[in-house]
Amino acid sequence: MIRVGISGWRYPAWRGVFYPAGLPQRRELEFAAERLGSVEINGSFYSLQRASSWSRWAASVPEDFVFSVKGPRFVTHMKKLRGVEVPLANFFASGVLSLGHRLGPILWQLPPQLAYDPERLSAFFDLLPRRTGDAARRATTHHEPARLKGHGDTTAPVDLPLRHVIEVRHESFCTPDLVTLLTAHDIGLVLADSAGTWPFLDAVTSGLVYVRLHGDQELYVSGYGEEALDHWADRVEQWSATGLDVFVYFDNDVRVHAPHDALRLQERLGVGPPAGPSLI
Repeated sequence: MIRVGISGWRYPAWRGVFYPAGLPQRRELEFAAERLGSVEINGSFYSLQRASSWSRWAASVPEDFVFSVKGPRFVTHMKKLRGVEVPLANFFASGVLSLGHRLGPILWQLPPQLAYDPERLSAFFDLLPRRTGDAARRATTHHEPARLKGHGDTTAPVDLPLRHVIEVRHESFCTPDLVTLLTAHDIGLVLADSAGTWPFLDAVTSGLVYVRLHGDQELYVSGYGEEALDHWADRVEQWSATGLDVFVYFDNDVRVHAPHDALRLQERLGVGPPAGPSLI
């Protein structure tokens, strides 16, 4: 499986540039999903989303579309992965499981201040459900309804494998021990291109390769030129040729490079849906 997409889709600066002028905001996801193979949901990082939102997003995309989902910063940045049994259950009870077969990897992005601690990481990885059915059972047992927006949804329409990836941002993670730890727990290591801002760790630790392209020369701002896109297309093809699933997300959104770079990479790889009709 090769999926190329964007990190989030609701950006005012994209309107009239990527999204056609006059396209209703409520149809922006539909527009993006007709052109790209995946989207990374990042609103879930900032707060628990409503169950109705998850259901609406699932209904807005094609059958074969896949979402990646960013885990909540309450778990990663505030609790720093400790004492997170209930927050994890709240997350899974919020409605994320209603994505069903469209639910792809879950991304756990660590804060730049959090140093490598193998015991802390191992304990957290042991808490992560590895099937959607397990996540639903945990949500039913532990969730706190008062923290959910509206009514939560603790059901899983299908019982499928649930895969997790981790993005690290502290230099202390630059150790071979990290690769050993992640491989033992079957956790994917995010390859993050951040224009030198955070560590560039390039290792395969599961059957999934997850790439986040934050900007070639300037974080979140610069686009990817022809040479850079050729490079990433070659890397994706090499990974895929060995039987790995590959997810690539462009996060260089400031100057509207992300969706256009994603489309150009898709074209090089020969993947993604054909451009859909105008939604205006």
